[in-house]
Amino acid sequence: MKIKNQALDHDVEIFKKYKNLLKELTIKDIKLKYRSSWLGIIWSFLQPLLNMIVLSVVFGGLLGKKSDLIVCYPVYLFTGRLLFSFFTSSSKQALRSFRKNQAIIKKVYVPKYMYPLSSILSNFVTFAISLICLVCVWIFFKLTGISGGADLKLSGYVLLCWVPMLLMLIFSTGVGLILSVVSVYFRDIEYIWDVLCQLLFYMVPIIYHLSTIKRDWVVTLIKINPLYSMIELFRQCVLYGQIMSGKMFLYALVVSIVTLVIGILFFNWKSDDIIYHL
Repeated sequence: MKIKNQALDHDVEIFKKYKNLLKELTIKDIKLKYRSSWLGIIWSFLQPLLNMIVLSVVFGGLLGKKSDLIVCYPVYLFTGRLLFSFFTSSSKQALRSFRKNQAIIKKVYVPKYMYPLSSILSNFVTFAISLICLVCVWIFFKLTGISGGADLKLSGYVLLCWVPMLLMLIFSTGVGLILSVVSVYFRDIEYIWDVLCQLLFYMVPIIYHLSTIKRDWVVTLIKINPLYSMIELFRQCVLYGQIMSGKMFLYALVVSIVTLVIGILFFNWKSDDIIYHL
């Protein structure tokens, strides 16, 4: 036990020593993302907004009116799309983080988890900024009443929206750590993960409501997906003005922590060999 405590204390000291570097890497990732863009960080607002408009036009008439449980389809779509986009973009950037920084890794010692972690945190910052756009969209539909916006409810439970956001961050970090290592040994994972993310988009109720699925085994499969629980928890706070489901929260919490622990253990197991495969 004493040896484990010493190892943990050592890891904490290393993290404190390099925390400013983590901050700089995160800022660098944000700047690089919008470096060649005229609008820069404004795309954090425009991109999710334009995606919402396109998907609302395409799927709104087809899926938005098939369930009475959907409150204001554009906002329903927006809330799901925001969290899902954060997960996919952060996991994809974490996956590429070692190859993107391989020149630095080979020359300078830095705790290797800094690279995938900074990629995930930079996406979380962008995601947090995008919430301002969500607020604007929510207010617009509430005031105009368009697409059922009059049924949107605001309550004190909206202040709990940070809980599913934090769970998504924890879960994404665990997945990102695993993918970052796997991609060094198995380069094709980048293309496989891209396809899997497209599949996940349709396996999570983002453009449709779960009640539209009639087959029980498909419903069960969707509910097992932790992304469903986190997105639904977020919607309960922001969209429906309800308290979060206790069972759903407990499931999302356990899966997030377990994924993070597995990610850390797997990363520590293989991280020392990464430099030989870059």
